[in-house]
Amino acid sequence: MLKTVLAAALLLAGAASALAASTEADFKAASAAAEAANKEAGSLRNQWTTTAATLAAAKKAADAGDFDAAVASAKEAEALARASIFQATSEKERWKAMEIR
Repeated sequence: MLKTVLAAALLLAGAASALAASTEADFKAASAAAEAANKEAGSLRNQWTTTAATLAAAKKAADAGDFDAAVASAKEAEALARASIFQATSEKERWKAMEIR
């Protein structure tokens, strides 16, 4: 029951934020977070090419003045970068379990 209530609250919060038009400041904040996560992934030597492409799409949308699309792409790029960070850190030790002994 609690999970259902939390899920509904998250959906409502997401819907409310989707109704508000994104601004250039929103894009800059989302882009900075995505760039930072991508830099961290780079330091782990695990940057994904899809992250770079999504960041480029975000910048292109921002240049065109479509800040809603730009913010969405920047957030997607951050999620991709965070996934690559997770992959790098989890596989750092996981390979040992695959070693034949």
